[in-house]
Amino acid sequence: MFKIIKGKKKGLKQEAIEPPPGPNASSDVTVNHASRSAIVSDQQPSVRPQAVALSSSPPQPGVVEVLPLLKDVPVADRHVLFLRKLQICSYMFDFSDTLKNASEKEIKRQNLLELVDLVQSGSSKMNEIMQGEMIKMISLNIFRGLPPQAHENTGAENVDPEEDDMYLDPSWPHLQLVYELLLRYVVSSDTDTKVAKRYLNHSFVLNLLDLFDTEDPREREYLKTILHRVYGKFMVHRPFIRKAINNIFYRFIFETGRHPGISELLEILGSIINGFAVPMKEEHKLFLARALIPLHKPKSINLYHQQLSYCITQFVEKDYKLADTVIKGLLKYWPVTNCGKEILFLGELEEVLDATQPAEFQRCMVPLFRRVGCCINSPHFQVAERALFLWNNERVVSLIAQHRDIILPILFESLERNVQGHWNQAINELTGNVRRMFIEMDPELFEECQTRYMDKEAMLNEKLKQRELVWKKLEAIASQAA
Repeated sequence: MFKIIKGKKKGLKQEAIEPPPGPNASSDVTVNHASRSAIVSDQQPSVRPQAVALSSSPPQPGVVEVLPLLKDVPVADRHVLFLRKLQICSYMFDFSDTLKNASEKEIKRQNLLELVDLVQSGSSKMNEIMQGEMIKMISLNIFRGLPPQAHENTGAENVDPEEDDMYLDPSWPHLQLVYELLLRYVVSSDTDTKVAKRYLNHSFVLNLLDLFDTEDPREREYLKTILHRVYGKFMVHRPFIRKAINNIFYRFIFETGRHPGISELLEILGSIINGFAVPMKEEHKLFLARALIPLHKPKSINLYHQQLSYCITQFVEKDYKLADTVIKGLLKYWPVTNCGKEILFLGELEEVLDATQPAEFQRCMVPLFRRVGCCINSPHFQVAERALFLWNNERVVSLIAQHRDIILPILFESLERNVQGHWNQAINELTGNVRRMFIEMDPELFEECQTRYMDKEAMLNEKLKQRELVWKKLEAIASQAA
């Protein structure tokens, strides 16, 4: 993970930042749903009369002034000063021009640093209104319109994500501090979850999920950490977050386009699956079949396959009966012309087989080893090599040995073809090793398969000879007629 900003150690005496006298006011915050459009909420949370409303509009010259530190003013004055600092941190600046509003940007940065230190150290206890206004400021900063992705600019449909230049947001030095403030607020032991969930509500979580569409990997890393912490801390959000992530996967699978944050979302999901209780709920099994397995279909799978494979394996390890569903799903989406994807699939297949029990293996072994046989004969030597490496796994060899009477007849022809004519010498040697393993398992079965193979080859040769004789007769008749 990217570097997390460090602050003072907790241990100072807490001092509440009390609001000035006045009637109680509502501190509900509603964050508009963000989706590649500028987000500026018109709804302002109510505060006490002396408070200044937050604003994201560009500041007037001289408005962003240097303010004293909160610790240097009397407790009675801290509430208004805190809100003033939030207002300064809410101003949006143009970071594409480093010289524009340079002094104002520095003032904002210093105030953000102070707020991060305040929350991390626990030196001052914020009341509900302060927390609500702080979340409002955070929302104004991070819930913004994202720039078009590279493929949206060019209009190309099949853009290789690895060929795109990595996008780095020029405003990140300030955005990082805002994300750090949110992270410290979520993980702080001083944060009351009953209060925080009023502001970090479902709308806020949806906005966070939308931001995973950013192409800046630094931002996605913070989003991943924050969402994971929110999931762990707020029980009420858990079903909602799972459902929201599921919907993102469905859109990614069935709609055109890209989603840069799929790998981070799968990483979060991997931790969630790890915590699933057994026996698994039916809804979780449906999610595996309808969302996770179809994620093998997109061409960009290489960008998130490691995380996807971990999620899939977690399901099988928790419920071994799902191995049949997973393997048949892999076979359904098995690539035909993409050798890179085939290598990824073979690696994932080995991990799944490692956790597969004999009964589930028996249900899918026939179509599985027909596909493995095709991979063994692949002219792409890395695909053939990866398929033959399955025999280096003791668990896989054990499963094969238990059902060798069915598997060897399926594979025998593929093995013989490699030995007789594969262009790569290393593949010839690996194939020879696998043949010897089958001979050691069951010499009689191997000899029987070899006899059937030789009889089949003899029949094919006889058919070829008969076909050649027929053609020669036809050519002779044609020449006589001419």
